[in-house]
Amino acid sequence: MFPALYAILDAGALPDGNFALAAKLARAGVELIQLRDKHASARKIYDISLRWSRELPQRGVRMILNDRPDIAAMTHAGGVHVGQEDLPVEIARSLVGEERWVGVSTHNLEQLREAALTSADYIAVGPIFPTTTKENPDPVVGLELIRAARRLTKKPLVAIGGITIESAEAVFQAGADSVAVARDLLTAGDPSKRAREYLDAAKVRAQGN
Repeated sequence: MFPALYAILDAGALPDGNFALAAKLARAGVELIQLRDKHASARKIYDISLRWSRELPQRGVRMILNDRPDIAAMTHAGGVHVGQEDLPVEIARSLVGEERWVGVSTHNLEQLREAALTSADYIAVGPIFPTTTKENPDPVVGLELIRAARRLTKKPLVAIGGITIESAEAVFQAGADSVAVARDLLTAGDPSKRAREYLDAAKVRAQGN
């Protein structure tokens, strides 16, 4: 089953490359964490990814590297996530291999249809709600795009963009397999507790089905 919570951590936002927070989230039961850093040098991303890729799998976590399939392959990360302006899915796949995940961001039905035909292991859909974690966010798509995506593909769907614990249940009900969360984890007084709340919300939804 695809992990219900997809934690996104910006390596530039906290000291220690965010590893301390990543470790806390792992202890809380988070199984999927993306390492993102839009401004760091390739060397810094390599160094952080190498550490995360060595240590997080021992804690039951698959680490996804944002944007850089080349570094993901070199550091033996659990996968890579690409956006619409990054390398195409199949090129990323050729770099990371079949054993690692490749995820892709989509923002409309046309992109969704194209992604569904690729070898992507999961498809991210959003931004569902307004978000402040991206400098130039795409237009908000709302829950309807999740519903449409669910009708289009059986691939795991990751909802992203402005999701909070208050809105997570509605996102799951719309058909998302997972919610990608960045800001709501970082700003929570207790990120581990907040992570467990998301996981509990997913369990409630699963029981309802």
